[in-house]
Amino acid sequence: MLALRLLNVVAPAYFLCISLVTLALQLFLFLPSMRQDPAAARLFPPALLHGALFLFLSTNALGNYVLVIQNSPDDPDACQGPPARRAPCPPPSTHFCRVCARVTLRHDHHCFFTGNCIGSRNMRNFVLFCLYTSLACLYSMVAGVAYISAALSTSFAHPLAFLTLLPTSISQFFSGAVLGSEMFVILMLYLWFAIGLACAGFCCHQLLLIVRGQTRHQVRKGVAVRARPWRKNLQEVFGKRWLLGLLVPMFNVGGQRTGGERMKRRSHLVLHHSQS
Repeated sequence: MLALRLLNVVAPAYFLCISLVTLALQLFLFLPSMRQDPAAARLFPPALLHGALFLFLSTNALGNYVLVIQNSPDDPDACQGPPARRAPCPPPSTHFCRVCARVTLRHDHHCFFTGNCIGSRNMRNFVLFCLYTSLACLYSMVAGVAYISAALSTSFAHPLAFLTLLPTSISQFFSGAVLGSEMFVILMLYLWFAIGLACAGFCCHQLLLIVRGQTRHQVRKGVAVRARPWRKNLQEVFGKRWLLGLLVPMFNVGGQRTGGERMKRRSHLVLHHSQS
């Protein structure tokens, strides 16, 4: 448990460091190299378009990251504490997380990169965080490939050029043909590629579970869920104004339970507790 709590602190710090390094490379390497492009005299220079697109992707990624942390999926109707002491709750709607030491509503999983549990209140922000992090990393990789291609006069037309870039660059680095800054960008290319693919996989898997009306915790425990139309499952998570939230980081608008549903759920918990 100590190792998990330590990972819960190290993983968010690692993500923030990668974000700061990416921002620094964009500002001090990629954008200045685009300003030197002869095509920069057009109405919309490449540096301006690149900066606007990266700002949009990074703002949405970091904005939803903050919302995932702020909108903790705590269950206000459940007692805090270990499973032996908390009030009986109808599974699988609640789950006690040992890392967070609290009960979460509609628990999906614990995300170490955010240091928080993913549940009913922050599921939408988590999916968008994975989506925009994947896009930001892959876009940074494309910008980095363009920078390395111009700096080292390297062509990536061959399909295996990206795979052989790292071993070739290492040998050239020790021989003095590749600068330290260029070698660092090359290492970041592979890191962006790995993080981008991982976040894309998380996003697709999470969307599939949402369409089915399931959570990872339910799948892991083998809990059967009531069949519902996939549109209702998506609307419950993303809300009715999903397009607005897709463009601007915001809270789960329209996807929360109504007051009547909360009263009905509270009455069900009281009845369940009295019967037990």
